[in-house]
Amino acid sequence: MKIRFEKVKNCLVVYPEGEIDHHTSEEMRQEVDKQFKMSLAKNIVFDFNDITFMDSSGIGMLIGRYKSAHLMGGRIAVTGVNSDLKKIFTLSGLGRIIKLFPNVNDAVENI
Repeated sequence: MKIRFEKVKNCLVVYPEGEIDHHTSEEMRQEVDKQFKMSLAKNIVFDFNDITFMDSSGIGMLIGRYKSAHLMGGRIAVTGVNSDLKKIFTLSGLGRIIKLFPNVNDAVENI
């Protein structure tokens, strides 16, 4: 899995590519946590435009990052969610705690 990071205002923006499953979620968790601490950002924005699949491991990874950001007084948001991922957010209840935005700029401005 490739992951690119960018700090925009008080947000760490995470650009993962590929699949978030039991093979990749732990690596992603470790990288996001490391970058979040180093960036001194308050919020995390995940851009899922290049995510092709996510299973329950991805849900767990997002919930863990939600808790980390919440402890710092921040929030997380997700952008670029395709219709399959949107179903996962709805069915799992993630959509109730993690706000979805159409793009990174909207997320950074409104988180």
